[in-house]
Amino acid sequence: MIGVGRVLFAFFEDYLKTQKGLRPGSVRSYRDTMKLFLAYVSASCRRPITRLSLADLSAQRVRDFLSTMESTRGNRVSTRNQRLAALHTFYRFLALRHPEMLAEAQQVEAIPVKRTAPPHTLFLEHDEIETLFRSLPRNGILALRDRALFMVLYNTGARAQEVADLRVEDVDLDGPLRARLHGKGDKWRSCPIWPETAELLKKLTADVHGNQGVPLFMSRQRKPLTRFGIYKIVKRHTSALSPTTPDKRRRSVSPHVFRHSTAVGLLEQGVDVNVIRAWLGHVSLETTNRYVEITLRTKQAAVEACLPPTGTSESAHPTKGWRDDQELLKWLSSL
Repeated sequence: MIGVGRVLFAFFEDYLKTQKGLRPGSVRSYRDTMKLFLAYVSASCRRPITRLSLADLSAQRVRDFLSTMESTRGNRVSTRNQRLAALHTFYRFLALRHPEMLAEAQQVEAIPVKRTAPPHTLFLEHDEIETLFRSLPRNGILALRDRALFMVLYNTGARAQEVADLRVEDVDLDGPLRARLHGKGDKWRSCPIWPETAELLKKLTADVHGNQGVPLFMSRQRKPLTRFGIYKIVKRHTSALSPTTPDKRRRSVSPHVFRHSTAVGLLEQGVDVNVIRAWLGHVSLETTNRYVEITLRTKQAAVEACLPPTGTSESAHPTKGWRDDQELLKWLSSL
């Protein structure tokens, strides 16, 4: 009888951390799902977790577990789907390492993801960003750090964990100006930074003498800022800002809102969506494409660009088309 403990250890230490190269935050998400699932299986079998075997991890127990998450714990559909995604990964691993579990793994794989409306993507308009920076304190021991932190968040569109992981050696402040971000899947990417951002970071790191491995952003106690610390700083300075969602609900600002704001700003400036994908470190272009749908100004610009000719307007068409290109018309006539 194969114990669950040894398999679980290999799943986390070898498969998730070594082979897939997942970051600590992602590993913790898998950990939370497996803790809940094994506790459910243990209660269902009426045996302690230490005495569970692979045979106890049936597909039916996965289905029952997911139902219990919604009915008893009150989890939302999105949370249920996240738990299922983690279990899908675990059972694929089981099928590879323990072929006797292949039939159960196939049944788990067949459990469908429930359809749910995508979450509203919150972002700040450009004037709200300007208001925020005008309101930031300019004096005080942490004023420079906080201003530089907001500038990096908005400039790079980085995730909170990526910013927390930044070291002084990860930013080039003398040209070419850039920050190297360690993202999901153990992948690195370079992001250009503005001269204004570089100047703030130079002042912030002025007292760093040769120790390039120290964290870029630190707390009052000179300890590395965590993503939770970054969240608290953002929440404190943005309490007056409450973006409105399409359903007219007011939401608080999180570090991820700046990531969305960066994406929308780049999109409105006409930056190609593939460039934005690389900028933000998205694996799939579909993730980036959702930003096309969240700004009315983009939609309005598209409508104006496609206005039908009326023959009555005295103003010129918003954009020049092929009818205005005499060289193109001449070439077409020669065909």
